[in-house]
Amino acid sequence: MASVPTIEQGPRSGTFANGMEFLTWGSDPKTLLYIQGGPGSAAPKKGMGLWMIRRQLDPFVKAGFAVWVVTRRRHMPPGHTVADMADDYAQVITEEFGGRVDLVFGLSTGGLIAQYLAALHPDSVRHVAIVVGAAEVSDWAKDVDRRMAAALVAGNTGGAGTVVAEVLLPSERLRWVHRLIGPLVGRLMWAGYDCPPEDYLTEAQAEEAFDSRAALPRIQAPVLLLCGDRDRCFSKDVIAETADLIPDCTLIWYEGQGHMKAGSNKRVPHDVLAFVNRS
Repeated sequence: MASVPTIEQGPRSGTFANGMEFLTWGSDPKTLLYIQGGPGSAAPKKGMGLWMIRRQLDPFVKAGFAVWVVTRRRHMPPGHTVADMADDYAQVITEEFGGRVDLVFGLSTGGLIAQYLAALHPDSVRHVAIVVGAAEVSDWAKDVDRRMAAALVAGNTGGAGTVVAEVLLPSERLRWVHRLIGPLVGRLMWAGYDCPPEDYLTEAQAEEAFDSRAALPRIQAPVLLLCGDRDRCFSKDVIAETADLIPDCTLIWYEGQGHMKAGSNKRVPHDVLAFVNRS
């Protein structure tokens, strides 16, 4: 009996012709393109970043997908928008995947890119899963990502980790805890993370200008939207509006959960696979 493939048997890594790096597991004909959150993207070889990716994507490898984690372009020019990033992914799909992938899985910032990818390049995607993403980023999240990007541009992973700690433990009374655990969080999150410093800032600025409402009605592929109802990065009203604007959208709420908890929920792979099988 043939063994069931697992994510433990990889990954293979490399760089596409346009400079976008990748990790990949599996060799089945069905393809899953995974677009990471941000600001910043990497093909991590170790650390929490790799652990989180493997944990979320292993069920898809076992379900018969070839999984591709593809970073953003390196050294993006100033003013590179989310729509421009979607064009970069469309180029990879055309040049490396024969013009179409079976499933695009966009997490947080990756979900913003997935919206424009599906709207502007409808032939390139068969199904879309947007996990903790919506048509507009909240002012609170813009401030968080602005400060995180500034810290990473300065090479201060401890400062960036402190910002993450604020998101994990959102209380003014816990500021001393944020500062205490920030350096550890930073080391864990960005270990093995290789991203040009200026790209963090470019992505944060692209998030600030992001508003996909006009593009969403153009999406032709079926879309699954998975969001927490206590997500401070995307308000509940904006999430509901996003689902209404997409012609074929299934919205699933993770009740009582915020951005990071919903994005890492163990139900995510099950819900996405069920959606693809139904579609």
